[in-house]
Amino acid sequence: MTAEAHYLDALEALDAENREEALKHARKAVKLDPEHADAWRVISDASLPGSRLQPSLKQAASSLSAAKKVVALQPDDLAMWVRGGRLLSDELGLYMDALQWWQDARHHAPEEVTPIVEQAAILADMGLYGEASDRLQSIFDENMDLATTQYARVARLHQMCQLASEQPSSEHFKPWEKHHDGWEAIKMRMNKPPISESKIFLLITTPILMLEVIMAPQFFGSGFGGFCLTSLLILTTVIFGMRISRRWFQRLNRPAFNLLRAMDFETATGYVVIPEEIRISKLFMFILSRRPPAFQDRMLKIVDAKETFKGDWKPKLPDFSSHISDEAPLWEEEQDEELTSFEEE
Repeated sequence: MTAEAHYLDALEALDAENREEALKHARKAVKLDPEHADAWRVISDASLPGSRLQPSLKQAASSLSAAKKVVALQPDDLAMWVRGGRLLSDELGLYMDALQWWQDARHHAPEEVTPIVEQAAILADMGLYGEASDRLQSIFDENMDLATTQYARVARLHQMCQLASEQPSSEHFKPWEKHHDGWEAIKMRMNKPPISESKIFLLITTPILMLEVIMAPQFFGSGFGGFCLTSLLILTTVIFGMRISRRWFQRLNRPAFNLLRAMDFETATGYVVIPEEIRISKLFMFILSRRPPAFQDRMLKIVDAKETFKGDWKPKLPDFSSHISDEAPLWEEEQDEELTSFEEE
């Protein structure tokens, strides 16, 4: 059988949700024709367990490897760039690699805004708010078009960076600083799981709402006007309670967010920074249990390796302007072929 025949069989098996059979035929196709991009794409698709299921470490690595083959053969395949970036950051926790991956994507799609948004999100998660703000600003400096589905995320990231800029940089938790005050805050809360925003909302607003329901008829009366005033009072209380709950959620769970950042640092660099007493705490186990399976497996392997960095560690960021060139990209010369803008799901 030819490589194309194996590819068609793989495609048919994938449509039938027979992923093992699809992988079998797709691998035969790329063995016969290593540059068969469509077959590599099937391998990337079939390596993942399907919708609503999270891949294991082996599955994520296999899908990522195939995605790398696809973008090497067809650099204009934005869907594979997005998949690779999401696997690197969301599933595997390889945030430094993800930053470079998205920068590589910009070389082939310099007008696409998704790589910049993803870079800004990663930088913000790592506590590098200044760099994240610069990435967001570049969207407007380069007059790039935002998809409708991206406005909310960009606005949220911009607000986060703006709030962080109003704080002293010393308050931003950096896991690579061994004597940062954030470690003490984590130790104080390490035996308690995070508190949810809904629980804070209920604790704050429920007593107030009960009092309003009981006391409102005495002040507003029992007629239609009283009903309207009572409803308006309840609505105001709910809105106020939501704002207060969101604010207290951030404050009370700051140690949990700091620990989350420390875990991300470990998977991003391969260095162990979390003290053993924190690693066996209830807070750590709670957060780890809610991370993807591939992330958990990588975390355990990193802990077993027990590799630590020596001296001062500084993040090595990619050159975010490396895609800029005086020469026009090749695809601009070909008017018949245009990249389709990718909108986030």
